[in-house]
Amino acid sequence: MIKRSGPVIVFIFIVIRLSGQETSYGPGFQTLPVSNPGYTGCTGYGTVRLSYMNFYPGNSYDFHTVFASYDAYFPAIHGGAGVYLSDDVQGGLVNDIRGGLSYAYFLQAGRELFINAGLSASFFHRGFNFNGAVLPDQIDQMGGVTIPPSETLDNRGRTVFDIGTGLILIYRNFFGGLGIVHLAEPNLDRSGASVDRMKRKYFFNVSADLFISEKDNLKIRPFASLEVQNNFVSASAGAVFESSFFSVNSILFFNNYGNVDLQTGFSLKKDRIGIYYNYKFSMKSGNSLIPFSLMHQSGLIFSLNNVEKRIKSRTIKLPEL
Repeated sequence: MIKRSGPVIVFIFIVIRLSGQETSYGPGFQTLPVSNPGYTGCTGYGTVRLSYMNFYPGNSYDFHTVFASYDAYFPAIHGGAGVYLSDDVQGGLVNDIRGGLSYAYFLQAGRELFINAGLSASFFHRGFNFNGAVLPDQIDQMGGVTIPPSETLDNRGRTVFDIGTGLILIYRNFFGGLGIVHLAEPNLDRSGASVDRMKRKYFFNVSADLFISEKDNLKIRPFASLEVQNNFVSASAGAVFESSFFSVNSILFFNNYGNVDLQTGFSLKKDRIGIYYNYKFSMKSGNSLIPFSLMHQSGLIFSLNNVEKRIKSRTIKLPEL
C-alpha cells in the first residue's frame, strides 16, 4: 500500500516545488547564465560545469536535477557564448528537459566600469508519465486501491521555446546584475489556458570581492539575491570565504511562503579542476510537509583554456560553488 500510494504524496510536493512553475536553481554561481545570460563567458576562460542536485533526500520522493553547461569568452565576437542542458525529474511523474544558447556582449563603459548585455534562446520540454500513479478517487475507505480511475491522465508532453535577457555591471571589486527569463511567457498546456503560461522570472544579485590578503588570494565575497516569479518571492544573503585552493560558503534563504532555509558548502580546486558540495536544510517551514533536508548538490568544474591577455573587458573569478 505504501508503495502504491507514494505518487499521491508526490503530487503534494509537486505543488510545493512548482509554486514558481519550475525547478529553481537558486543563486548558485555555477548556474548564473541560466538566470541571467549577461554572465555568459564572464570568467573569460572556457569552463565546463557539471552539477547534480538531489531534492528532499532520504524521503524517496525522486526529485533530482542533472545540469551541464559550457561558456567562454571569444575575442572574435567581443563577448561570451555558451550552452546549457538540464534534466529535472519530479517524482517520476513530471520530467522537465531544458537547454539553451546564450551570448553576452562585453562593453567597457568607463575606466573602471564594464557592462555585459546578454541574450538567450532556449527550449523547455515538460513530459509526463502517469503510468502507475494513484489518484485520490482510486483509494477506498479500507485503504485499498481500485483500478481504473474515473478519469484518464494524458501522458503527452509539450515543448515550448523561450527567450531571456540580462545585464551585469562590474565596477572595481563590485558586480551585480538583473536577468529576465521567460520573456515570451510560453504556455506549457496544450489547452492554451493562460494560467499555465510560464510567468516572467526576475533575478537580481549583487556581490563584491573584499580581499583579506591579495598576496595569498584570501578574500570574502558577500552577496545577496532576489528572485521573483508570479506570486513567488525568494531572497538570499550570504558570503563565501575563498583562497586559491579552498572555499566555504553560508547562505540564508527567505521566501513569502514562510520558509527560512540555510545552505552551507565547500569546494576544492587543483590547477584547472574543481569539485564542490552544498547542503541546504530547513530552519523554519511555513508548511509541515517540507522535510528538514532540502537539497544535496555536488559538481565538477573544468577550466579548458586561459583568458586572452589582450581582452579589454573585465572578467569575474566566480567561486567554485
